[in-house]
Amino acid sequence: MLVSILIFLLVLSVLVLVHEFGHFWVARKNGILVEEFGFGLPPRVFGIRRGETLYSINLLPFGGFVRLHGEQEENGILYPKAAFVNKSKRVRISVIVAGVIMNFLLAVVSFAIVYSFQGIPRDLGKVKIVDVSAGTPAQVAGLIVGDFIKSADKKEFTKVEDFINYVDTKKSQKVALVIEREISGTKSDIKLTITPRENPPAGEGPLGVTITTSEVYFAPIWQRPFYGMYYGTKDSLGWIGKIWQGLSGIAKDASHGVAPKDVAGPVGIFALIYEILKTGDILVLINIIGILSINLVVLNILPFPALDGGRLLFILIEGVIGRKVLPKVEGAIHAAGMAILLILIVLITFSDVRKLISAGSISAFLQNLGK
Repeated sequence: MLVSILIFLLVLSVLVLVHEFGHFWVARKNGILVEEFGFGLPPRVFGIRRGETLYSINLLPFGGFVRLHGEQEENGILYPKAAFVNKSKRVRISVIVAGVIMNFLLAVVSFAIVYSFQGIPRDLGKVKIVDVSAGTPAQVAGLIVGDFIKSADKKEFTKVEDFINYVDTKKSQKVALVIEREISGTKSDIKLTITPRENPPAGEGPLGVTITTSEVYFAPIWQRPFYGMYYGTKDSLGWIGKIWQGLSGIAKDASHGVAPKDVAGPVGIFALIYEILKTGDILVLINIIGILSINLVVLNILPFPALDGGRLLFILIEGVIGRKVLPKVEGAIHAAGMAILLILIVLITFSDVRKLISAGSISAFLQNLGK
């Protein structure tokens, strides 16, 4: 349990620090004074100043923050040329967006690592037999592992579901198969006849085979990072779409007065990490880091006060009205937004704890979340 807590805090810290490093790096590149880069959340335990920036270690050991000179207020600015508030809209937007971009890149790298070790799923474009059960119509007909089903009754299939549905309509009837089989390095077409069973045993289909239309491809080692980055990017973009769909569903439920059921907070994330660590599969944990990082991308870009999206919204308003929103007004709105977010986190945490106690175990709690 102690190890799980430490790993949980480490995961959260990596997610947040990567995000904050994006703000830090782009701010420095654009001549903005970074007053403090903190690990953890205040109160401060100690700090070391390097150049203009104080690098601090804080009491609450998760997350982090970057404090920019003149981030919200024009008062108290000692170095006007190095103040965030005095920079152009382009520079301020780039600083704000940098955090989201870093989280996206973290997700891509996380997924790329997983693909590099687990292989790349590749579509075969045809049905492949990966297992044949003993005493089944498939074995009697002469099908073997590695065969490709080119056609059934002269119909070609590229999806598992389509082939299964067709076989279900042909129970107790003869089906003419054309099989592609590799013999001594040479591919040959073989014609077979098979009769799907009407009432197959539990766990077996009418034919008694396990089929797939994809395989795991292991590229040469030097190519794996490139394949990993490509598929990692595709996965990251795919997860953005899924999370947007989930948020839309939550918003729809909320508009109808229905409390969200599939939302988890820090307790839910800890429970997930705890279960993953029990398996000892580090790649699953890395994959979860990627998914959580994409969650931060989507949530942070929402146009809500205190989030990056909220700060972008004020810059866009500035572009429309031709002048900046009063810093005190913007600061007050962001403070109110932060208060709302903290309240939501507390409520979600309370709900998670209640569900965890009701479930009686972390495993049961996670199963209930997945329903």
